[in-house]
Amino acid sequence: MMYSWRVRRQFFLSLFLSLFLLTAVALITIPAQAEWYVAGQAGYSFADSLRNVTTTGPFSGIELQDFDMKNSLAYGGKVGVYPFHGSLGFELDVFHSTPHMKNLDNSPGIHLAVTNVGANILLRYPGVTFQPYLGVGPAILIARLSRSVETQPDTQVSIGFNFLTGIRAFVTPKVALFTEYKYTDAKFGFDDAFGSFGGFDSTYRAHQLFVGVSYHF
Repeated sequence: MMYSWRVRRQFFLSLFLSLFLLTAVALITIPAQAEWYVAGQAGYSFADSLRNVTTTGPFSGIELQDFDMKNSLAYGGKVGVYPFHGSLGFELDVFHSTPHMKNLDNSPGIHLAVTNVGANILLRYPGVTFQPYLGVGPAILIARLSRSVETQPDTQVSIGFNFLTGIRAFVTPKVALFTEYKYTDAKFGFDDAFGSFGGFDSTYRAHQLFVGVSYHF
């Protein structure tokens, strides 16, 4: 069962990377009159507990308690395009947060860093001043577990998905301010977190609130 999940995860990772490369090639053919934008964003991440925590490796299959996570600052950037200045858009969205694990009974907490690289399909109301929008898409999540009393440093890469909704307000014809909510869902697998004793799989979910500024050209 565990092996099957690893195979599926590698398959979907390869599929996502292939689709991402195809999208990048397709963007080259987008007409010159398309609306491009770049943006910076900062906010706060409210991570749920790591759920469905199950050991892997020599002692696989043992269910552990949920790992409570800390809220953290988050920051990142975007680049996107609306072909023909229409309602449909495409976006590369990258952001980083540090939802460290809280103390587990008498054990100290564990530092965790998560980088989210999402490829979103967007729908917006193309208003002149205000533009509400929503989007969804797959994401590559790179999570780095730090060394602690009970864990070894470990990095995992997995496929998840992002849902987002927000509104932007143009303060000039090319500059807009925006606020945005994002929801992230993914599976994390730290196979070497416990050294020779193996690691653990878990479910990661987080809610993020961002504000930012974008430049459209």
